[in-house]
Amino acid sequence: MTVLKMLTRIVPAAMALLALTGCATTEISSTWKDPAYHGHPNRIMVIGMTKQITNRRVFEDEFVRLIKSRGTDAIASYTVLPGKLDTDHAAITAAMKRRGTDAVLITRLLEIRTESTYVPGTVDPLPMRYTSWSSRYRFGYDMMYSPGYMAEEQYAVVETSLYDTTDDRLLWSAKSRTALKGADHQQIKSIVKALVTSMTEEQILKPAQ
Repeated sequence: MTVLKMLTRIVPAAMALLALTGCATTEISSTWKDPAYHGHPNRIMVIGMTKQITNRRVFEDEFVRLIKSRGTDAIASYTVLPGKLDTDHAAITAAMKRRGTDAVLITRLLEIRTESTYVPGTVDPLPMRYTSWSSRYRFGYDMMYSPGYMAEEQYAVVETSLYDTTDDRLLWSAKSRTALKGADHQQIKSIVKALVTSMTEEQILKPAQ
């Protein structure tokens, strides 16, 4: 096998590997804030709506950690509502009152979306180190070709909403889009970081200390 053919095979494979092992990234696609709300919550209960108990705990703990770093108190719901989340609204409300929370942050998965993108092939000059002295004058004609391919990527579309627990009023809401790359905990951290940053920028949370 010639060097040129070998490179033609290796380059696309390396690019695909990088795509699979990349870190998860989150984009905030839209937000809404109650224009009449100008304060900050004192204590937020965080609820991650997921059937996977481990992911729920990691998600809620990460949210609590970052919210507290902004100077606002927070509590993970699994510490007072362990196991499967109770669908009884009154029971959840009672748990929040016992813990003295004045806001609840609820996150739920809306959908898993698959998007296909065509990555066109490229033609690049063959690196000098792979040419012999006799072909130097032909360098402009020696090219390395990487064929095009279809790349599929999955995204998690998540909705996050903050409510005032005293009157059930929606204070803030956001939709986010996260590339499903890497381990679950990487995806969770990406989502939480983006959402807390957005809440801070929109003055729902206090500025970072």
